[in-house]
Amino acid sequence: PWKGLCMKQINFPIVGMHCASCASNIQRSLSKTSGISNAQVNYGNEQASVQFDPSIISKEKIADVVKKAGYQAVFEDIHTTEDHRKKTLATLKTKLIFSGILTVLLMAGMIPGVPKIFHNPWFMLILATPVQFWAGRSFYAGAWSALKNRTTNMDTLVALGTSVAYGYSLWVVLFSSYLSSIGLETYVYFETAAAIIVFILLGKYLEINAKSKTSQAIQELLNLQPATAVKKTKDGWKTVPLDEIQPGDMLLVKAGQQVPVDGVITRGSSDINESMITGESFPVSKSKGDSVIGSTLNQQGSFEMKAVKVGSETMLASIISSVKQAQGSKPDIQKTVDTISAYFVPTVLVLALLSGIIWFIFGPDPKHIYALTSIITVLIIACPCALGLATPTAIMVGIGKAARKGILIKDATALEVAHKVKAVLFDKTGTLTVGSPSVQSVIWDTPSLKKVNMTAEQTLEMITMAEQQSAHPLAQAIVTYGEKNTPKQKNTDSFALSDFEDKTGLGIIASFTHQSKSNKKVIRIGSKKLLKKDSIAIPESIEVATKTMSDQAQTLIFIAIGTTCIGVLGISDALRESSSTAIKNLKKQHITPILVTGDTQETAQAIAKQLGITEIRAEVLPDHKKQILEEMRKKYGYVAMVGDGINDAPALAAADVSIAMGQGTDTAIEAAGITILGSDMGLVQTALAISKQTVTTMHQNLFWAFVYNATLIPVAMGILYPFYGITLNPMLAAGAMAFSSVSVVSNSLRQGTK
Repeated sequence: PWKGLCMKQINFPIVGMHCASCASNIQRSLSKTSGISNAQVNYGNEQASVQFDPSIISKEKIADVVKKAGYQAVFEDIHTTEDHRKKTLATLKTKLIFSGILTVLLMAGMIPGVPKIFHNPWFMLILATPVQFWAGRSFYAGAWSALKNRTTNMDTLVALGTSVAYGYSLWVVLFSSYLSSIGLETYVYFETAAAIIVFILLGKYLEINAKSKTSQAIQELLNLQPATAVKKTKDGWKTVPLDEIQPGDMLLVKAGQQVPVDGVITRGSSDINESMITGESFPVSKSKGDSVIGSTLNQQGSFEMKAVKVGSETMLASIISSVKQAQGSKPDIQKTVDTISAYFVPTVLVLALLSGIIWFIFGPDPKHIYALTSIITVLIIACPCALGLATPTAIMVGIGKAARKGILIKDATALEVAHKVKAVLFDKTGTLTVGSPSVQSVIWDTPSLKKVNMTAEQTLEMITMAEQQSAHPLAQAIVTYGEKNTPKQKNTDSFALSDFEDKTGLGIIASFTHQSKSNKKVIRIGSKKLLKKDSIAIPESIEVATKTMSDQAQTLIFIAIGTTCIGVLGISDALRESSSTAIKNLKKQHITPILVTGDTQETAQAIAKQLGITEIRAEVLPDHKKQILEEMRKKYGYVAMVGDGINDAPALAAADVSIAMGQGTDTAIEAAGITILGSDMGLVQTALAISKQTVTTMHQNLFWAFVYNATLIPVAMGILYPFYGITLNPMLAAGAMAFSSVSVVSNSLRQGTK
């Protein structure tokens, strides 16, 4: 158990994989290595995720394990995988053009009337050899690597299949006279072997090209990072590379520039577009003391800021890391697919050999040709790549799509399960509401104001001055409202606060003395009990207004000057603008929203009424939220929890799907499988919808991959021949195999455009 405390997790690209079996072989090698507790290798995004004990094994040794398996692990340069992909595509393109021309020349012999040289076996041997051993070299390298590790992969099938066709043809060329003398067919299969390689290379080219688009979300996030920053130095402001910025550096951000790193504004103000990180559509106003996020866009005005988080510590870097890790994770369904794939290639080898034996014994003449063709076709048609790509590509596209919308999904399991959710538990404060109290309503009684010879504006200035002396949690809300709604040029300069008294549990009483007239104004700010205690009557107009305010879950703060009640303030934690729409959309999807809060029953009912929530759990202690979640699971099935605070963490951890608000506490975000980066509650339903799309795509991909193999392997073995006289040409088998992989990736990409 103590070793678990030392475990670390790393995610890194692996260069050189070219089929799903490659990923399985690397994963098997890593899993068997001492010091590694868990290893997952994803062919879809060419990433490995490894949990290891650094006291037993180092990253360098992990790289050696990958190297011995025939591949390259990359820990430093995040662009290496993309660079390798570009080089691979360029190499494949060259091989495709050259081998394609040679294969066309080889197949020209099928055209009536062509020069006799195209029928010459030696000429065909010269054309086929570069295709077999230069263009097809990677298949031999992969097969040899698998053999050294006592396993098999796709390359094993391709190398065996094409080698059988090429080897038999070479045998015919060298011993054609002898074969003819004993009555055997002397037809060569050079064009078949070459065409198979060209078709598979074409499929691989299209697959890699399509797969690069599934990683587009990561690339888009990487492209958000600015290359430079304006740093304050001894010689003034100077533009420097971003990697030179350190925490504590003072930076200048001008209008139209990107915020270089995460930090805090020390001077100036601006509106910042954070949509690329949070998904928020409107710019956010920022001023001195406010936090800013690296890579967001400063729309107007310039400001100075202090760098707080740089490099891998920034929010953008954290998001990129989380997305890469999530895209590399595997849903439960993939584990079944991996198990099938592990036994698939050996099974195919047995089936190919069995097929050849049956044709050789029971097939028509020339028996050896039918047997040979059957073996080649089965080996080529049965590539497991489509199975290996079915779920990873769908997961990558789904998580990438979510990231672009401001939804951070931590692992594939959360994405896989979310579509099953039938009920969503919502915390109130900071989730459905903005998380801080503010003045929502202000009602003044005009006759009473005239009676005390005050205006509403003057009174609000006095209230603000008085509340600045209070330590009550609601005082700041009143001060903030007062500062925003009173002019900078004060009307009460002639009044000075002369006395202040805090009535615990009731409110405050403050005295203001007029400097010129020496008269005093006593103002009471607090609950109805404060006014009743001093026998101050409440005007009917205010009594009527407070009924509506109470129905909206507002806390009532009464205002009196002398013995006259002149107004009332309504304070509440305002609902997020998107909360009501989010609840309506969930109900349309037949998902039940449930409010779980520590507030009183009255407050909870008022909030629920505004949102259209009918199921409420009020006055809930933090440790009881988990218990309520278990109750709801028995009632509804799969349940999601949406929260933002430390007190939500246990329930988030226990939920089938946990969703944290990005503005919440780190504890809640850490416990959640999905994080909404902005404040748009509508993204909760969006996350569930993306889950549904992704799982649908996974099932479609797996269905077609299984159907492809289940249908075409028997056809390749010749099951149709006894009934219809139909056999499958090895070249068509190669085309079908390539098409299966490309179609799976294309179907996943289609999901990303919806």
